[in-house]
Amino acid sequence: MEAGKYYIETYGCQMNEADSEIIAGLLERENYIATCNPEEANIILVNTCSVRHGADNRAISRLSQFKSLKKTNPDLLLGLVGCVAQRDRGKILKEKPFIDLVLGPDAYRQIPQLIMNKPHSFVDVNLSRREVYDGLMPFRNSVVNAWVSIMRGCDKFCSYCIVPYTRGRERSRSVKSIVEEVKIAVNDGYQEITLLGQNVNSYRYKEYRFPELLIQVAKIPGVKRIRFTSPHPEDVNARMLEVMRDFDNICKHIHLPLQSGSTKVLSAMNRSYTQKRYLDFVANIRNLLPTCGITTDIIVGFPGETAADFEETLRVMDEVIFDNAYMFKYSPRPNTAAVQLTDNVTEEEKAERLNRIIAKQKKHTTFRNRQTIGTVQSVLIDGSSKKNVDEKIGRTDSNKLVILKEGNADIGDLIDILITGAPGVSLFGKIQKS
Repeated sequence: MEAGKYYIETYGCQMNEADSEIIAGLLERENYIATCNPEEANIILVNTCSVRHGADNRAISRLSQFKSLKKTNPDLLLGLVGCVAQRDRGKILKEKPFIDLVLGPDAYRQIPQLIMNKPHSFVDVNLSRREVYDGLMPFRNSVVNAWVSIMRGCDKFCSYCIVPYTRGRERSRSVKSIVEEVKIAVNDGYQEITLLGQNVNSYRYKEYRFPELLIQVAKIPGVKRIRFTSPHPEDVNARMLEVMRDFDNICKHIHLPLQSGSTKVLSAMNRSYTQKRYLDFVANIRNLLPTCGITTDIIVGFPGETAADFEETLRVMDEVIFDNAYMFKYSPRPNTAAVQLTDNVTEEEKAERLNRIIAKQKKHTTFRNRQTIGTVQSVLIDGSSKKNVDEKIGRTDSNKLVILKEGNADIGDLIDILITGAPGVSLFGKIQKS
């Protein structure tokens, strides 16, 4: 018997996407049905991210828009969950008294009971040293890729990052529970498994470290592809790279956040490596995994970043030639150590520096992509092109986007594609005939 309908709107990173799937799994077990129309919903939950200023603003704005729905549906339960709920617990209900639930990332197990009790102005933002949501099967939205969270929290305390304060300290799931979830995902038809963690390769459970976990997952029958995100550079060790090399179903792609090319700025960010050490990490990857795609994160305009510091970032970009990058202007986040620093880089300087690294990365991405022309790439088809529904899209082993221009393929197919063009950030290809 259907209990009602729920609508979840998610902002931010893959961890938030995975958390929304956990919440959906809890609601599905209570016979609630997902809806794409918030006007039909009995429950609306906005899952929030506090890492980037824009994401949390959009989420809060959406709550105000949903307020009007309570006039036509007085029984509507409206909730704010996730990192902004954790961060702004002291003021959110004062500013938005119409909200019924405010739950931090470790409070999701009690959602079914709370719904039954029809609460108003209920808040639970207690952080846990144990909660990893073992035993809860997510209700997945995708048809090809399954997110599998292997750990929660963070112990790195980068000075610009609020994650340790909104998601708590690092704790890892048991190998057994992770393997069981992956087996279920494979049985449900998922072709690709993505292991998730704030610092995914910091995983440790009893005698197991991340490389040993990778081996256990790679050996599961039916797992065609394994990805993971996001690793911390310090934990990209030789053992991890050797395991990636030795298993064909572990994708040869590493997202290796740089943040800054200046050792001085890295120190101020409380990153645990220097420029030289980062470049050594890259050299180790290139040595053991020559075809590995390397992507990164870069922040410009961090407090104290001089023009010379910024030039160091450009120099590292030129040396590494990343396949792709996520690039941002620094914005202070409440409750972080960096918020105490004097933000002495003007918005104009931040914008100019951001534009320069975007332009440089576009050239580097085009260069890397053109190197694949004429090669045959194994591509997992995971959707249709937005511009042309007759064209399928997928990703290479090294995580490059491919648009299939010739030949028929179904979503979920893992096929060999001859790359015929690389005009920009995407590759074009056709099915390789045997």
